[in-house]
Amino acid sequence: MEFLWVGLGSGLGGMARHGVTLLSNSWWGTHFPWGTLLVNCAGSFLIGLLTALAAGALPPGLPLQRFLLPGFLGGFTTFSAFSHQTISLWRQGDWTLAAFNVLGSLAACLAAAWLGFRWGRTIPA
Repeated sequence: MEFLWVGLGSGLGGMARHGVTLLSNSWWGTHFPWGTLLVNCAGSFLIGLLTALAAGALPPGLPLQRFLLPGFLGGFTTFSAFSHQTISLWRQGDWTLAAFNVLGSLAACLAAAWLGFRWGRTIPA
């Protein structure tokens, strides 16, 4: 049953990621992977927040926790798309954008996870 919850969450997370990517492409164009950066930052924030909340309030095997953490957020965020887009920028000769994607994603996602975790720790269990 645990695999079903993770699979369902992952499928929905992947569809949400694709929607954010399409929306960001229509707003800002496709030269830089803004959608991937956005979902990875949002997902990092949410995983920090939910980890803090789960540590104090939810038992580890709870189906909702499996659905959200490895499921939805695992499908929503994506390291493979980040890697592919960074290599594509590099191959196009956009070394500055490729470096910005790597360093900016790392800094922004770690900061988002930390902020989410800190915020989650302030919420009473």
